[in-house]
Amino acid sequence: MIESLTGLWEHHAELIIDLGYKALLAVAVLLAGRFTVRLVRRGIERVPGRFRRLDAVLVPIFATTAGYAVYIVCLVIILDIFGVNTTSIIALLGAAGLAVGLALKETLGNIAAGIMLLILRPYDIGDYVECGSQAGTVTELGLFTTTLETADGLYISAPNGSIWGTPVKNFTRNGRRRMDVIVGIAYDDSIDDGFSALRRVIAAEPRLLADPAPQVMVQELADSSVNLQLRVWTSAGDFWDVWWDLKKHVKESVERAGLTIPFPQQDVWLRGEHETGGLAAESRGR
Repeated sequence: MIESLTGLWEHHAELIIDLGYKALLAVAVLLAGRFTVRLVRRGIERVPGRFRRLDAVLVPIFATTAGYAVYIVCLVIILDIFGVNTTSIIALLGAAGLAVGLALKETLGNIAAGIMLLILRPYDIGDYVECGSQAGTVTELGLFTTTLETADGLYISAPNGSIWGTPVKNFTRNGRRRMDVIVGIAYDDSIDDGFSALRRVIAAEPRLLADPAPQVMVQELADSSVNLQLRVWTSAGDFWDVWWDLKKHVKESVERAGLTIPFPQQDVWLRGEHETGGLAAESRGR
């Protein structure tokens, strides 16, 4: 055994030394890569503290992706150390990545859209949003889909790609919303009395915001009524409760002021038979 090892050393000493040297370099590259991966992951994990809009869901994704990227670079360096033609391997990996990308085009598109939504944050969990034909409260925001719950309790799972390609209307983001309540009074009623009735509604509702200030105005001179408009602002959380209460209180206040809320009216003029016959004879005489 010893003689065999001695003979192997004597005939291949240079090759053994070269392989040992390359093996040590490969181990050093792996250790350096592992150390670099740890530094990169720690740096990425600290990002949410500096950038509040970067969601915590993205942190492990970016950390894992960066770790794989570092290990791939280390593998290419090790192969190059051992004399492997890395150019062909890189080309092969590129072709394989292109094929996978084409096969998973829709899925990768949803992932890319999900990352952009998580970074730009057009909505957060708990916001009521309208995205194209879908509307509801956001309950979950992931890489592939966004989950909504409608007002009547329906579950909606919308692909992020479809949301990213449409305008997003966020009803919660600004924290306040405006509402316009319109009530009609008769043409014989006093507009000033109508304004006073609406102002009493404003004074009795504590959930209305003082800034922007509430407004009352003549919205339209309609066919059967003078339409008065109450324009007020409230917090997004109180919107629907205030909206329902205001309509009730506006009607009661207008009626309490002695004003009339008219129904649509249309005057119809009927001609008697003798009038019709007279017009026909006159037409024939001409």
